[in-house]
Amino acid sequence: MSDNKKNYSEKEKVAIFENEFMPHIDSMYNFAYKLTFDEEEAKDLVQDTYLKAFRFITSFEKGTNAKAWLFRILKNSFINDYRKKSKQPAKVDYQEVETYYNSENTDQNLTIDLRSETLQNRIGDEVTNALNSLGVDFRIVIILCDLEGFTYEEMAKILDIPIGTVRSRLHRARNLLKEKLRKYAQTMGYK
Repeated sequence: MSDNKKNYSEKEKVAIFENEFMPHIDSMYNFAYKLTFDEEEAKDLVQDTYLKAFRFITSFEKGTNAKAWLFRILKNSFINDYRKKSKQPAKVDYQEVETYYNSENTDQNLTIDLRSETLQNRIGDEVTNALNSLGVDFRIVIILCDLEGFTYEEMAKILDIPIGTVRSRLHRARNLLKEKLRKYAQTMGYK
């Protein structure tokens, strides 16, 4: 194994976990939610991250940037899960479909004015929708930099890419986001 492993006692491991890792749990959940768009998936991702953090705590150097270390674990877990899921065929819960069609709810009038409901939900959410429509690599750099406040150096470590790639990816992501929002602004009557 690596020479970078630390020999922490069990007491030290618990102290690091509680004092350096746990204060970031809200930021971790927010990041996970912005990646997954699903509360349960985000909770699972955070739980998985903290389990891995404790399991590999000997790789963490006490006193360094715990938040960046945790974000890197979370990002890697998300990317790995994302790749696995994208290779799997879509799954249908046939029990749920059967329950729905056998229920009395199928007779209800389900038609609603989707235009007004959609417009109502989109006002104020357009930035979020535009961000969510970006590819995962672009979405991650904007979240890390503009929402979480990481420096380029920290982002390079979290993403395991050169700092120049961080800068160019962030520049491209911001331009894509700006273009998406420009289209929205034009539809709302802005020039």
